[in-house]
Amino acid sequence: MTLDISKYPHLALANTPDELRLLPVDSLPALCDELRTYLLNSVSQSSGHFASGLGAVELTVALHYVYNTPFDHLIWDVGHQAYPHKILTGRRDRLNTIRQKDGLHPFPWREESEYDVLSVGHSSTSISAGLGMAIAAEREGAGRKVVSVIGDGAITAGMAFEAMNHAGDVHSDMLVILNDNEMSISENVGALNNHLARLLSGNFYASIREGGKKVLSGAPPIKELVRRAEEHLKGMVVPGTMFEELGFNYIGPIDGHDVQELVRTIKNMRNLKGPQFLHIMTKKGKGYAPAEADPINYHAVPKFDLSQNPLPKAKDSKPTFSKIFGDWLCDMAEKDRKLMAITPAMREGSGLVRFSKEYPDQYFDVAIAEQHAVTLATGMAIGGYHPVVAIYSTFLQRGYDQLIHDVAIMDLPVMFAIDRGGLVGADGQTHQGAFDLSFLRCIPNMVIMTPSDENECRQMLYTGHQHQGPSAVRYPRGSGTGVTPETTMTALELGKGILRRQGESIAILNFGTTLSYALEAAEALNATVADMRFVKPLDEALIRQLADSHDLLVTVEENAIAGGAGSGVIEFLMKDKRIKPVLQIGLPDKFIHQGTQAELHAELEIDGPGIAAQIRRYLAS
Repeated sequence: MTLDISKYPHLALANTPDELRLLPVDSLPALCDELRTYLLNSVSQSSGHFASGLGAVELTVALHYVYNTPFDHLIWDVGHQAYPHKILTGRRDRLNTIRQKDGLHPFPWREESEYDVLSVGHSSTSISAGLGMAIAAEREGAGRKVVSVIGDGAITAGMAFEAMNHAGDVHSDMLVILNDNEMSISENVGALNNHLARLLSGNFYASIREGGKKVLSGAPPIKELVRRAEEHLKGMVVPGTMFEELGFNYIGPIDGHDVQELVRTIKNMRNLKGPQFLHIMTKKGKGYAPAEADPINYHAVPKFDLSQNPLPKAKDSKPTFSKIFGDWLCDMAEKDRKLMAITPAMREGSGLVRFSKEYPDQYFDVAIAEQHAVTLATGMAIGGYHPVVAIYSTFLQRGYDQLIHDVAIMDLPVMFAIDRGGLVGADGQTHQGAFDLSFLRCIPNMVIMTPSDENECRQMLYTGHQHQGPSAVRYPRGSGTGVTPETTMTALELGKGILRRQGESIAILNFGTTLSYALEAAEALNATVADMRFVKPLDEALIRQLADSHDLLVTVEENAIAGGAGSGVIEFLMKDKRIKPVLQIGLPDKFIHQGTQAELHAELEIDGPGIAAQIRRYLAS
């Protein structure tokens, strides 16, 4: 994507942060306008994360203008907002490839640029990593500065507070910037607050503070009195008492869209000693009215016409698995007033919008706090209620100890509705649901179900809900197969698979929505296909039957081969003393890059032709 210099005269001069820092400060507002326009035009033509980046334009410009990046470390939390950062760090002309196979990574990625200090994709890691880098920088002694940017959503996670608590104790030099776009304290933004922020971040205030501490160092009671007086004075004019208690010097909130004010404040804060906390107020979707009005739906967008509002609807008429889950949840809640739905800030993604409106008293969004979500469900189950935790596969990884310690050991009836199982596509390595079958299968007391279509999904959700122990139903991102779910709900017999096709010599044991691929391969090879349905407990009788009547068993799953469902089949055969060749087809032992689901299925040979090709190669060898 070549740059039209007549349209972007300032942006053309700022392809790297070194070039940006040569611009006069009074040109920065114009640069921000151009950067926002470029972002709007690029993402609307290529698809990608949208509203977050629009809200972080001025902050990105100010940080690269003040700090000597990449020597100084700039860390973005999650990275949804890092598109302006990519534009300013030499990747502007490739932005139209973002989230596409072989294109720019959707998030900050170390392999892509020296300016991407931390590879990210999930939230609430920036302060912990930043503190580690600050400790290293202090020991290095070369004057390296460290800045961690975190959003008001990400800071709700316990990990962010654990890191701040430690930073206040270690007292290394670092700056944490809270990018707050919730507007809950917007009345604090304005001239007075900017003036206060300048005073509080300036040398005069810092010297009074440090000088007073030196003078009073020999008189602890007076020193404590002064410290408290200072805190109370600041507490009256700025809402930062909590961060002060954690050991940070709190500044703000200030207007995050006033780039010159940001530059002045950040310059003042750059050389302050100890942990610093700057609170800025921004508007998600800034500069594009539809995104400002609806930042949730404009969080990530398909290709669309900027003059068109609302966004174009997805063309696929088949309901998503998330919708199948959401509809089941509403139907179940109608029958069971003790059902409780829990989500860690994934209401829209997990299909819970309708439920949250129809059953608000049974709906709990715990914010980005997966560990808490799981143990909250524990408490509800102990209290006699029926919790369902709606969670993405990769987000459940963050609640793994709680799943074992707080749910499975006590054998509690908590059901996990695991969305985004398998390959999710454009979000890349951090979001591919490659490991859940492996990490769940080794946990005692778990029942693990892998539906092959929409109706199977609905019936398995009901089965898990009725089960008196921990259970998981694992389904993929995106549209279903076109099967209409039955309205009647029937509990399935645990650990019972179904023969879907009878063939000869080769038996394919399928786990999940790869069933259509398995059947396609089976047609080419005249193979038998079993829809295993349950990863745990396995249908041992069916495995015995297939092993006795076929020469080769093939397991198919959209999960890591290592420790997955196929490994469970082999473990059973060995325990049962049945020596039979087994070919495991699934995800290889590497992190899977971005691309569409179809592209990745073909590349990794887990689609129909790929499965057939892998079987033929195995037989030939």
